[in-house]
Amino acid sequence: MSTDVVVRERSYRWEDPRALAAQVPQRTGLEFLRAMVDGELPPPPIMATIGAGVESADEGRVVFVLEPAEYHYNPIGSVHGGVFATLLDSACGCAVQSTLPAGVGYTSLDLSVRFLRPMSTDTGLVRCEGIIVSSGRRTALARASITDAAGRLLGEATSSCLILRP
Repeated sequence: MSTDVVVRERSYRWEDPRALAAQVPQRTGLEFLRAMVDGELPPPPIMATIGAGVESADEGRVVFVLEPAEYHYNPIGSVHGGVFATLLDSACGCAVQSTLPAGVGYTSLDLSVRFLRPMSTDTGLVRCEGIIVSSGRRTALARASITDAAGRLLGEATSSCLILRP
């Protein structure tokens, strides 16, 4: 190992995810998401892990934000596709969640991701918007897109979710 190598380090915190999950039956999906936006509820651990956050939530629509950092990089020097997929999956799922009554959950059935432009620390803040395309009693279809500050499309996805009724 060369003596001129600078080692970078990162630490972060999260709260007990079981306590957060216990709030799901107590609130509608939209109330739950808005409580996270307002800081009343903590973000889930995955958001701390990748450094993203939910910016807004409305019925059938959510927006996550992320500032790309070096710790998101793959070996070729750009943001890893898994970070794209995590943001897109979260936005699709939470768009579905925003339409659900209290006590009703969901789980992703599939995720189809398309990478259109690279993301790096030079990209600046990105937004990932998820919207409902179609929702039925048992399944819902959502779409999400990641854009940079100039509005350029970086990636997109569609996801089918299974609605979990008690």
